[in-house]
Amino acid sequence: MLSQKTRYALKALLELALAPEGVMLSSVAISARRDIPVKYLEAILVELKRDGLVRGQRGRGGGYQLALSPDSISFGDVVRLTEGPLALIPCVSVSQYHRCVDCVDDRTCELKKVFRAVRDSTAKILDCWTLADALSKEGRPDGGVVASRGRRTARESSKKRSTNRKVADK
Repeated sequence: MLSQKTRYALKALLELALAPEGVMLSSVAISARRDIPVKYLEAILVELKRDGLVRGQRGRGGGYQLALSPDSISFGDVVRLTEGPLALIPCVSVSQYHRCVDCVDDRTCELKKVFRAVRDSTAKILDCWTLADALSKEGRPDGGVVASRGRRTARESSKKRSTNRKVADK
């Protein structure tokens, strides 16, 4: 189940995605439009800014705007930033794998088979839906389920470049 924090983060990002390019929205404006407690929203926006999804400016005429285009921010990105890994058990996590403490043999574990499929299906759907998709009248033409995503998020690409540099340095 998604936390209230994640739902508020998604609602705030969707509101920012609706703003015309170059327009900054105050946390008070976002709060009023999306019915989010302003103090809680401000803390969420600070995290989203730290993670590179929004830009913020203090003072008169300041506010927040998306740091990336709405079609490059996926629901999967936001859920991972606010909730952590999508996996329900640690042995199927892509980013934070570790063997379950009560596992006898993780190669033959029946739970792992099922929960890997759950994790993969969840990731496939959440990573395919962007803010732009959610705001469009049609949504995704394929219903959000595609065989291959075909593009990487800014965060994934950055991780991949970082990993490639480390491998090249060795």
